[in-house]
Formats: sequence, C-alpha cells, structure tokens
Amino acid sequence: MATVSYERRISRLKRHNRVRRGLSGTPARPRMAVFRSLKHIYAQIIDDTSGHTVASASSREAALAGDLTGQPKREQAKVIGRVAAERAKALGIDAVVFDRGGYRYHGRIQALADAAREAGLKF
Repeated sequence: MATVSYERRISRLKRHNRVRRGLSGTPARPRMAVFRSLKHIYAQIIDDTSGHTVASASSREAALAGDLTGQPKREQAKVIGRVAAERAKALGIDAVVFDRGGYRYHGRIQALADAAREAGLKF
C-alpha cells in the first residue's frame, strides 16, 4: 500500500514542478501556494523574487481552532481561503497568481480559491 501513495506523491510533485515553471510571484502580484494534507490545508502568499512568505493561513493555527472544529474539510478550506485573502488585503495585496500545487482544481482546492475570491482577492 505504501508504494501507491509514494507514486501518487511523485506524480503530484511532477505536475507541481511542471506548473511552477510558468508561474512566478512578484511583489506586485505574489503567488498563492496551496498545500493539502489528509487532515489539514495550508495557504501561503509568496513573493518569489525575494523568496519570502508575505502572509499565510493554516487549519492548524490555534487562532482559527474555534472556527474549524467539527466542520467538514471543505468548509475548513473556505475559512482558510477567506482568512488568507483578508491577511493579504491588510498588507495591500489585491491580486495574486494561484498555484494549486499539482492538485486538481476540485473539492478543497476549489473551495479555498472561491472563498479567497469572495473575500476580494483577484486571480
């Protein structure tokens, strides 16, 4: 069973690298990178020219624990997308490049992206 998950991980990383060749975040339009594990979801807003994470949100944050407990993972992704967008807007970032991390634009990834758009982030 372990080889199946290993092969799926390698395939995802290959897709991610292929997509990343054409994506890059600038100070004016940083990259919003999404990582999804079995339990949690993470969103980072990254300026690739300086290599710094400008803002981030995660389902593991203690500050968001009250909003996320008992919710399905897709609803948690919506909260994370909204929080990441609000933190970016507070820093004056209105537009980002969306990096889905090699995952299909479906389910939790799509929910996070839609929530970020609803919160005012453009991509």
